[in-house]
This record gives sequence, structure tokens and C-alpha cells, in this order.
Amino acid sequence: MDWEAEFQAGTLLNNVNEKTSRSTTDRGTSSSTRHGRSTTLLGDDEDDRDVSMAGPSSDPAVDEILEWNIAEEAHLEKLTRHWMNERHCPDILPAEDELLSSLLDHIRRQSEAVQLLRGELSTSEEEHLRIMLVQTEVERIKFVLRSYIRTRLWKIEKYARHIVGNEEMQARLTTSELEHARRFAKLTDQHFHHSVLQSLPEMRVDLDDEPMLAPSMVTQPDLKRPVFVHALTTCPIIQFEDGTSLQMNKGHISLMAYAAAEKLLLRGDVELV
Repeated sequence: MDWEAEFQAGTLLNNVNEKTSRSTTDRGTSSSTRHGRSTTLLGDDEDDRDVSMAGPSSDPAVDEILEWNIAEEAHLEKLTRHWMNERHCPDILPAEDELLSSLLDHIRRQSEAVQLLRGELSTSEEEHLRIMLVQTEVERIKFVLRSYIRTRLWKIEKYARHIVGNEEMQARLTTSELEHARRFAKLTDQHFHHSVLQSLPEMRVDLDDEPMLAPSMVTQPDLKRPVFVHALTTCPIIQFEDGTSLQMNKGHISLMAYAAAEKLLLRGDVELV
């Protein structure tokens, strides 16, 4: 299953989970806290439990969720960086298929585990609080995922006709994204033909014409658009079209045409801000 299908499945699962959580009945549990200690009353169980948020939980499943939250922080940082780069970049960047699939898989398994724990009577109030924090983090990740995907879809539809005739751009897309670009370009061509082009002379009906002293009829990325570039490491010397050059050290931020920073961005030496 590719990440687009997993994303749709995760959305459906989230809707089901919301309905389930609203129908969950109040649990007959109570807790009392004093000087960082709490007593959970569940039947005959009167053992004291530590309530430190940094300490281990009495439920291994809760600990497993929190461990995932820490272990996947690097993946979330990568996703956030790719998201910001995609939003600021005038071109379409290569798809992060493996990263998205990994995050969606973890989110799905985590959501299932959270729902199971919320239905357990043995889950303490402190553990419910920790689970709620994990759910908040999941929603934050989902927001970044949705925004990243929508940004790419907006660019794909904007440059659909250019993508169809450009193999380099096609290599940056997933299979589903490329199919969407081809369908969108076909629908756009049909719309233009039925609404306008069929009434024009035959020599004027081609949408791929590039008339002299006029912009191309096919929308293409503007690689000369200025962008803010933040160096993540010491970069090689950047040569500009006017013959000048620039040496960017780690932490340096500069404004330049995207074409000058494209190779460094694809290599991961810089990020767009």
C-alpha cells in the first residue's frame, strides 16, 4: 500500500476513533494525589503509583507509545523541513515517499493503541493525561502531512501540462501524483477546446505554441524567483549569472534566485526559510 492510500485509511480510522471516543462511558475510577504520589482505586487494587510524567508508566503499552514519540522525533523534523522547503520552493521537489509511509504507518498503529488504552478500566488518570498528550502530537503531525500533500497537489495542478512533457519533473513525482497530473492536464485541454479553441483558426489551437516576445502558454516554474536560503553546513562557493560568487557558512542566511541554490537544496546542504 503506497502512502496516499495509507493516508486515506488513516483519515477514515480517525473519524471512527472520534465517534468511539464520544460514546465512551465514564469510568468508575478516582485518584487522590499528595506530594507527587497518587492512589488509584480500581476494585481491590490499592497500591500506590508514581505520577511523575517523566517516569515509567505502569502500563507497558503506554510506555511503548511514549518511546515511539521520542524515537520518531527525527522523522518529524525531516518532514517539517521538507514541508517548509516545498512551500517556499517555486519548483516541485522530489517526493519523500518512504518518510511519509513510515510516519503514516506509525500514526495508524499509535491511534489504534490509544483507543485500546482509553477503553481499559485499569488505565489510571495519569496515564489518560499522557495518552491525551500523545493524541495532540499525532494531530500536529497530521496537520503537517496534510499541508505538505496539499502544497504538492497545488503545484502539480498548476504545472500539469509542463509535467506531462518533462521527464525530469515526472521522476520527482509518485505514481499517483503523476497519474493525477496527466488526468488534470487532459481535463484542462478538453475544457479549453470546448470553451474557446474550437472557435479559433486551426493554426491557433495548439496550446504548446511559444510565440515570440510573449510568455509561453504552458505554465512553468519560475526558477529565477528569489528565495531565502539558510545554510545547514558550510557550502561550496555559489556562482551567480552576473559573475559574482558567494560563500555560505553554516547558519548563514541569504536572498538569491532559486536556480542558484537548487543543487544545494537537493543535496540537503541548505533549507528554504
